[in-house]
Amino acid sequence: SSSGWFNWTKYSFNMLRAIEKSILSHLRLPYRGMFVDIGPCVGEADKIWTITMNNESKRTPIVMLHGLGAGVALWVLNLDEIAQHRPVYAIDILGFGRSSRSRFADDAMIAEKQLVKSIDEWRQEAGLKEMIVLGHSMGGFLATSYALSYPDRVKHLILADPWGFPEKPKDTEDRPKPPLWAQAILAASKPLNPLWIVRFFGPLGSWLVGKTRPDILRKFSGAVSNQDDIPNYIHQCNAQSPTGEGAFRSMMKDFGWAKNPMINRIQDMKSTVPITFLYGERSWV
Repeated sequence: SSSGWFNWTKYSFNMLRAIEKSILSHLRLPYRGMFVDIGPCVGEADKIWTITMNNESKRTPIVMLHGLGAGVALWVLNLDEIAQHRPVYAIDILGFGRSSRSRFADDAMIAEKQLVKSIDEWRQEAGLKEMIVLGHSMGGFLATSYALSYPDRVKHLILADPWGFPEKPKDTEDRPKPPLWAQAILAASKPLNPLWIVRFFGPLGSWLVGKTRPDILRKFSGAVSNQDDIPNYIHQCNAQSPTGEGAFRSMMKDFGWAKNPMINRIQDMKSTVPITFLYGERSWV
């Protein structure tokens, strides 16, 4: 029935948990998952979904912040390797994945500060004094903002294809264009949240992910036995109330650019924070 089409998301928290567990079952090292209660940070009682590995190690822990539309399970290709050397904490950023879907401010800088504050509230509740912060894409933007606000907590900042650094050039015609899937999202999302189309497609959302992002499926094909798990996971991550995505939309000026680009702010970084940038050879970010 048509009502069933629009109500199907009520099952998706349970499905998200099950698919995440299936993906993370491919890890060789043990992991533990838990909700970290950060109290009334943005909403009334916010919780951050967290997975930890090797937290008996006394070395500086690494905290991993995912990109837009993602969650902890998409680090499955990296977690074992990193956790061999130090404690690992991967979180679903507030408003994403299995974390609370609290509503953020519409103002770009306020929304950014709310996200950064939620990360530090999480750090305190997790009992971490200082950490290496690794951020991918949108997570790289937030990791940088966090290090600007809390430099004494950051032992090293690692930015993998970070979003939101350059200013939007006056003339973008000559620049390399984002891939077609990103252009399609951009065209469709100007009046809406960026991933609205995944929700619009309802139960067919995972099919859409697989069709529009075959590159993602290829990346995980050697590590995840059930080929449906990755598109289903991305779909379920984005089937809930899109509050984190709304915060991202507030912070962005078109899909590829930030309203408050980091290139103008990173010079304020405390000199005690080492920064490593990692870019893919064919990255469009």
